[in-house]
Amino acid sequence: MTEVPAVHDCPFCMGAGCPRCGGGEVDDRELCQAPSEPGMYADIPNEVYHADRNSLSSSGARHLLATCPAQFHHDLHNPREYSQDYFDVGTAFHTLLFGVGPEIVEIKENDWRKDAAKDAQAKAWADGKTPLLSKQLLQVKAMVEAARENDIAATLLSEGMAEHSLYWRDKETGVMLRARPDWMCRSGNRLIIVDGKSADTSAPQAFSKAAVNLGYAMQGDFYRRGVIALGMDPDPGFLFLVVAKTLPHLVSVIELDADALAYGAARNRRAIDLYADCRETGTWPDWGSDVHLVSLPRWTYHAEESSR
Repeated sequence: MTEVPAVHDCPFCMGAGCPRCGGGEVDDRELCQAPSEPGMYADIPNEVYHADRNSLSSSGARHLLATCPAQFHHDLHNPREYSQDYFDVGTAFHTLLFGVGPEIVEIKENDWRKDAAKDAQAKAWADGKTPLLSKQLLQVKAMVEAARENDIAATLLSEGMAEHSLYWRDKETGVMLRARPDWMCRSGNRLIIVDGKSADTSAPQAFSKAAVNLGYAMQGDFYRRGVIALGMDPDPGFLFLVVAKTLPHLVSVIELDADALAYGAARNRRAIDLYADCRETGTWPDWGSDVHLVSLPRWTYHAEESSR
């Protein structure tokens, strides 16, 4: 079990004169500049939203089930201090496609091998910006252009709201939940949530596996329940706008079916209940001290039998 610390340093602290915490320590269940009341918020800074320790996000719910409460709690209080080049293309893609996000810094080099390039990359990360090599920036711009040339995507992106933060309380447990849709727009009388994904392939048949591995069914349900809880729409749509990173940057617009969303809803319910229980008891269980008996995936046995 991991005990919750009584106090922690303000995650946004700017020293003794910090306008957020006054330069002191804050209780773990308090919040620096993040909303304490349900609603939709348009201007919450990235660092405040992502460092919020008083509410559960979709990515947090997925991480909680993928690991264990002890690991989740550790990662919550020890956020990754750097970005990886692999993620920067996706971050820049979101920024250019939806018009909101960290500033992009072009590094005019062919690769990251030179010290000057590495230093510029590190500085951009430290400044909260997204560093891209010139060729990566061209790649991202081509991806955005491809997305905007897709008829459905162009219609969805013609008018809407980018990166608005949704905060609401779970009816069953009372804990605060949060979501930050990439884009929300209207199609007739229905609100549509759009989530942009950059991927190795945009083939619809490949998305099913990615949806399982990356928890996209949980994400779809989580965002929908936020919109419903805030009274914005009783049955919002949720669409994935998937753009391939490789030429010719093919685009697909994907909607998960009812069974997938029901699967995501069940997993979200489990994650929210677990999170609420850990906060209430102040304990965050690890894997335990027992010996775990583990089986191999079934496909390994089928593969062995078929090879005989």
